[in-house]
Amino acid sequence: MTTGGGRPQWPTDKLNALRLGRRLVTEVTAAGPARRGFVDIRPVTTAADADARRQGWTRSDPDRTFTLEHWDYDANQIAGFDHDVAAILVRATTVTGEAQLVAALEAWNLQPEQFLHPWQTDDPR
Repeated sequence: MTTGGGRPQWPTDKLNALRLGRRLVTEVTAAGPARRGFVDIRPVTTAADADARRQGWTRSDPDRTFTLEHWDYDANQIAGFDHDVAAILVRATTVTGEAQLVAALEAWNLQPEQFLHPWQTDDPR
């Protein structure tokens, strides 16, 4: 999905999840056989998020800071508690705001519509 200017646009449900501080994940090509790779987007939690949580609500923020991480796992370890054994952090970056997030995804050859909620993937984290 793209905007009129050709820039990728987030599906509404996924954009809302990010603004509410929820993590999203996509599976990517792994480094080799018997490996599986995942990229996750984690919104950085702030003191304002903690205050809102204590008060029983979730704060929406379109200008959040996000951490992107590309992890590569041993495919045989993914289903167990030891998924981090032989895990490799391929690359990571931190960006601020939705525009920088889209730019970082473009640099990593990823599109917003590829991302799913963690429970919709095999991501072990």
